[in-house]
Amino acid sequence: MNGLRHRIRGRLASLAGVVALLTAVLAGVTAGTANAAPARAAVSAQAAAGIGWICNGAPVTPGYVLTSHTNSGCNGAGMWWQTPVRDGIWTCATSPIPAGYVLSGHNPTGCDGYDSWYMRLPVDGLWTCGTSPIPPGYVITQHAGSGMGCANIDAWFMQRARDGLWVCAGSPIPPGYVTTGHNINGCGGIGSWFEVVARPGLLVCPNVPIPPGYRLGNYSGSGCNGLGGWYLLRS
Repeated sequence: MNGLRHRIRGRLASLAGVVALLTAVLAGVTAGTANAAPARAAVSAQAAAGIGWICNGAPVTPGYVLTSHTNSGCNGAGMWWQTPVRDGIWTCATSPIPAGYVLSGHNPTGCDGYDSWYMRLPVDGLWTCGTSPIPPGYVITQHAGSGMGCANIDAWFMQRARDGLWVCAGSPIPPGYVTTGHNINGCGGIGSWFEVVARPGLLVCPNVPIPPGYRLGNYSGSGCNGLGGWYLLRS
């Protein structure tokens, strides 16, 4: 009888040991999973954001730019490094330009020979490259020809629109503004226009956008420095 009891107790002790071992193993697995979760989350977040190499021809994630290139990878097609845009970053010539950004510098040998451009947010009084977009609310007021600005690319001086600026031919005319004068020799020979805030009684140049709430009145051949013009009236 005593022998039977000893054998039962031995088996129970062994079973308890197995249970304890399984508990410890499961606890370790749980702890390891918990510790690995932040690392996996970080990798997943980076992958979801699109940071990293993409194959040549693949779409660029919106709000991202291309900053580096390699001919290796993607079965010989080449790859581009994409990263979120920020104020003050060198980008490859093939990179998209996110809305609101301008190009203010150029390196003809940058980005593995593809050319590179310095991308930044606009400020009042900035020289921009000829290939740069002009954001809403800005105009161009000066011009520097090839070889003089932006490393062998034409450059343009960008300013915030305001009443009474001479702007280069081809400059945007922001909403609410009109042109009232013309200088054929202005802006380095390109021609310039005198841009002002619209108000009744102005003699405006031909082909100028008419702001909402206004209409054109009588014509005068002496308007716009001899180009002719129309009086601006409230509609």
